[in-house]
Amino acid sequence: MIAPANLPDYLPARMLNEFVYCPRLFYYEWVEGIFVHSRETVEGELRHQKLDQGKGELAAADDLAAAGETIHSRSVQLASETHRLIAKLDLVEAEGDLVTPVDYKRGSPREDKASGALVAWDPDRVQLAVQAIVLRENGYRCEEGIIYYVTTKQRIRVPIDDGLIAETLGYLAKARDVAGRGEIPLPLVDSPKCPRCSLVGICLPDETLAAQELGQSRGDSRQGWLFDAAPTASPRDRHGPEEVRRLVPARDDLRPLYLNTQGLFVGKSGNVLKIKEKEKVVEEVRIGELCQLNLYGNIQLSTQAIQTLCENEVPIAYFSMGGWFYGVTQGLGVKNIFLRREQFRLSDVPSFCLRLSRELVSGKIRNQRVMLQRNHIEPPPHALAIMKCLSEDAERAESLEQLLGIEGNAARIYFEHFAGMIKRSGDANGTDVAAEHQADRGDGDAFTFDFANRNRRPPRDPVNALLSLAYSMLAKDLTIVTQAVGFDPYLGFYHQPRFGRASLALDLMEPFRPLIADSAVLSAINTRMVGPGDFVRAGQSVALTAGGRKAFFRAYEQRMDTLVTHPMFGYRVNYRRILEIQTRLLARVLTGEVRGYLAFVTR
Repeated sequence: MIAPANLPDYLPARMLNEFVYCPRLFYYEWVEGIFVHSRETVEGELRHQKLDQGKGELAAADDLAAAGETIHSRSVQLASETHRLIAKLDLVEAEGDLVTPVDYKRGSPREDKASGALVAWDPDRVQLAVQAIVLRENGYRCEEGIIYYVTTKQRIRVPIDDGLIAETLGYLAKARDVAGRGEIPLPLVDSPKCPRCSLVGICLPDETLAAQELGQSRGDSRQGWLFDAAPTASPRDRHGPEEVRRLVPARDDLRPLYLNTQGLFVGKSGNVLKIKEKEKVVEEVRIGELCQLNLYGNIQLSTQAIQTLCENEVPIAYFSMGGWFYGVTQGLGVKNIFLRREQFRLSDVPSFCLRLSRELVSGKIRNQRVMLQRNHIEPPPHALAIMKCLSEDAERAESLEQLLGIEGNAARIYFEHFAGMIKRSGDANGTDVAAEHQADRGDGDAFTFDFANRNRRPPRDPVNALLSLAYSMLAKDLTIVTQAVGFDPYLGFYHQPRFGRASLALDLMEPFRPLIADSAVLSAINTRMVGPGDFVRAGQSVALTAGGRKAFFRAYEQRMDTLVTHPMFGYRVNYRRILEIQTRLLARVLTGEVRGYLAFVTR
């Protein structure tokens, strides 16, 4: 990877603390600029609020010596020009010309195994040493520091001797080397630190190591394998480690909000969205409970609402009234350019594009085959056999053009038998669902869920209208995920660049089209969440009504919230989490941490 340049000059003491604790955490926070709150970080921030209210004043060293009295200064910020370090000191206790930095930590001290005494943790000792270094360079005399552990309310004294200073400067050199090379450190192995780390869902330590164990570990050249276009043994024959800790939550507590009533206005008060219809507030939603806001058609947002959503990293997705995905507004997101630099570089490497595309298309065909096996009333053996051969052909394709042909043939066979997955009877008596809806409406010209073939732009029957909306929603979700991870969603490897098309999102969604989008459509039809009365015709096209879209949103989100076992890691998470995990695994491939991408394939 190309080494990053123009990193900030001064390294904060807190970042050196993070490096000693976990070099990988340091890399994410310092080089990539990623920070995520957890319960521990929020508690620590709240406890520091009082300290941060200090004026930050500290008299000059000569003045302190002359004063001859004890002085307490809070929130003091000093820097070392020699070592390019900067530190914000929670508290400085000064008595004469001797100053003692006091750093507040939310945890508790550790017990030294040899002596049984309570001592400070190594990251805390190093952070205190940085504070001593900057104090000394600014003319103060500092011989020891104090760590105050809030949980146990204990003060642990740390002598600032030559050994600790040398140890700290050694860590400083290593941290600058890691940041300068731009090569992310390996994850910790089975570490007890990981479960409580706020960035564990981004770092994916056990998952990254598991992918490396599957014959994908780094070689002498971190990315030499990327240029090898030779086909490999089927990844389906490989098996992951017996157990991977599930360090990420199975589900996210945050939920998407869909608005599709025309004429709504969205404003905000504090961190609460106020949704109005004709000047009347019809709903209030806390921004802290949202993962995304989806707007369909003519819905207005205030500038204040947009700014607050961007500040809280809640993306806003825009759709036409018919469900066409226009784009996304979101905050700055990941500040790391280096992943995108690798993405742009490797998109020009044909062998890499082909190798990744083989995996994505093969995974899609396998998942389409599984859908027929699971849901077809009588799965046709010849179609299943052909699709199995096509998935194997995809793994051996010699060009993207050949791969497109294989994908097209598989899609033709799949959609030829798609109607067999739509239930024709609504109850045990064999009542036809469409006919029942037609009778309820008293309409002799009701829509039916007959499906002959896949058509779009515009869809000409209800099933195709649902499929188009589902694919649009899935593309939206993966566009948001790819941006959150640090990719440019508009530069893909299989789907070639085209104006206005999120090619990378379309790449990653290929294996998920049958598992999420098609499955949500079948569920909505077969469980009668949508019916023939939820569609309207305009010329040759068919579209959902506002009520029909609302019902399908519910079906889609139910599918996204379904728990599924990850085939590589063995734990259960929902599909929304799976999308993020797979996208982050692709990032690991581009940065050379793992040797190749494995598409998500279910059985």
